[in-house]
Amino acid sequence: MSLKIYQYAKCSTCRKALQFLEAHSIEHTAIPIREQPPSKTELKMMLEAYDGEIKKLFNTSGMDYRALGIKDQLPSMSNAQAIELLSGNGNLIKRPFVVSKSRMLVGFKEDVWSQAFEV
Repeated sequence: MSLKIYQYAKCSTCRKALQFLEAHSIEHTAIPIREQPPSKTELKMMLEAYDGEIKKLFNTSGMDYRALGIKDQLPSMSNAQAIELLSGNGNLIKRPFVVSKSRMLVGFKEDVWSQAFEV
């Protein structure tokens, strides 16, 4: 599996992440998260990488998250229900969302990425 970065073009954090990858000559495939959300399998892999903390996969500052009242629903939601919701609405997913065989990352923090990519 090559490195995939699910991103939103108008997201400044996503743009910074893409610039980081390009600056370090890290091959990647950029995928528009709103039009093509990560698969359920990828979401499950990410959930496992984040020790089952489902909230870390949600874009908690997003309009859809607030409009749908996810904050109040999340505590009683099963992981399967959350994965189903996320896989159907890319706006709900924290971005950028990076998937490869050896790396699983959500969000962008340069120091975390530098360590993850060993640059």
